[in-house]
Amino acid sequence: MKPLDPRLLRYARSSRAFLVLGGLIGVVQTFAMIGFAWCISLVIVRAIDGQGAGALAPFLWGALAFIVVRAATQWLTEVAGAQAAARAKMELRAELMRAVAKLRPTRLGGSTTEVTTLATHGLEALDPYFGKYLPQLILTFTAMPLLIGFTFLVDPVSAITEVLTIPVIPLFMILIGWATQRVQRQQFDSLTTLANSFLEIIAGLSTLKVFGRARRQRDRVAAITEDYRRSTMKVLRLSFLSGFALELFASLAVALVAVQIGIRLIDNDMALQAGLMALILAPEVFAPLRQVGAQFHAASEGVTASQRVFVIIERAASVSDAESARPDAETAPRLRTGLELRDVTVAYDGRPVLDALDASFARGQVTAIVAESGAGKSTLLAFIRGELDAADATGIRELDGAELSAAYAHNHLAWMGQSPSLMQGTVRDNVALGRPELSDEAVQDALNLAGLDWLDPARELGVGGEGLSGGQAQRLALARTIARARAIDAALVLADEPTSALDAEREQVIIAALRTLAEEGRAVIVVSHRPAVVDAADRVLEVRTIVSTASVAGGAD
Repeated sequence: MKPLDPRLLRYARSSRAFLVLGGLIGVVQTFAMIGFAWCISLVIVRAIDGQGAGALAPFLWGALAFIVVRAATQWLTEVAGAQAAARAKMELRAELMRAVAKLRPTRLGGSTTEVTTLATHGLEALDPYFGKYLPQLILTFTAMPLLIGFTFLVDPVSAITEVLTIPVIPLFMILIGWATQRVQRQQFDSLTTLANSFLEIIAGLSTLKVFGRARRQRDRVAAITEDYRRSTMKVLRLSFLSGFALELFASLAVALVAVQIGIRLIDNDMALQAGLMALILAPEVFAPLRQVGAQFHAASEGVTASQRVFVIIERAASVSDAESARPDAETAPRLRTGLELRDVTVAYDGRPVLDALDASFARGQVTAIVAESGAGKSTLLAFIRGELDAADATGIRELDGAELSAAYAHNHLAWMGQSPSLMQGTVRDNVALGRPELSDEAVQDALNLAGLDWLDPARELGVGGEGLSGGQAQRLALARTIARARAIDAALVLADEPTSALDAEREQVIIAALRTLAEEGRAVIVVSHRPAVVDAADRVLEVRTIVSTASVAGGAD
């Protein structure tokens, strides 16, 4: 683990200003240390020479002034560190959200729960990094050279002793870093596993209770929690042991300086004031390095989380912007023919789901996809959205005669899944999700078309859309899809079981809304088991379950 990852400066630009400010504060703090040592050594020497309080008072007041300056610089460092941490977390979260929006879910390199943990608990751990670790690291590179240089002017022997003993501490810190990186990664993996398991249990709690399996999950959560506790204790154990060892090495280094100063003072080989100044400054020379080691473990969790964030950001950066851009005027076809799929084959772990499927979805029409459960309906929608890995799926996907890249498909179509996936906030927040600039008129039009004209856009919803019935939540999800389709002028609108929680009357409202989107020039593709939806479609694509070979029938008008 690097003391300062260059990627932090690249993605959290505000940290650059903190490094500059920290360096300036470190210089001021160093001169305050030197001034204090000079004043105190003069007071002691002159007091031994028999000078009175009046002669010593100016130097005592000077020492007090340097103490105040040093305290002020420490307070300023804490304030600057807290502000830098807040800005860095905000910038990294923004970069992470942009990366998540650009990547397909299968290319995130982890589960969505892990990404959520990174964006919340993980990045929050950057507070001790900016507040405690980084200031001491800056002080190490500013105070140590200045203090050793000044000590060399006063007493070259002490300065040389410090230079010879200092490398032992960084060497030991490197060894600690290797061990800490491993146990810290294990701790974060345990936390991610715990979060994943907890969310899975909460999501399926009703099913577990129906089948009498809810209590057994308690033992599973307890085992995962115990694993997280053990990994945390490993980190703490290593932290305490390494802290003790660092203090021991630093204390021995200061003792070596003090012993040789004492011997030379006894032999009258150096002046008393020079010896006192070198002795007072010796602990200050090693203090920043000792604090870096002491704060290393407190900051390591945040550093580990930020490194994982950097991996996701860089993975998104590797996706060419050209993939998500619209074809230019010269290459874009003039005909708006819709979506064409050819030779689509999908297999998971060698098990075929779709085999050599050909299908077309015309603009201005509603196409219903029907099939038995497990035949590949949702897989087909995932292929259209560009969310399947190339290792699992092959085939040609064209929109209006031009190749439809995965990145473009992911960012430029409107999609409604089986789950409403509502968030805590206002109705407007949910309809305008991802597009906060959406006008109030556009939000209201989407609500009206989804049959929610009575629903106040300012109404507050709880977690997961708490406060709405299942059918209302489903219609609100459709309103969000409608708003997005119109905002980005989406050529494709996909809906997976959009009426599963609705009665017959309200189902007709949804069918009418899908028909309106099609009449606006879009290809509307609907997966549904409901006869009313299938009957209202312009075309029906039947996907048959693969036994030994694939067979697909489609195109029935």
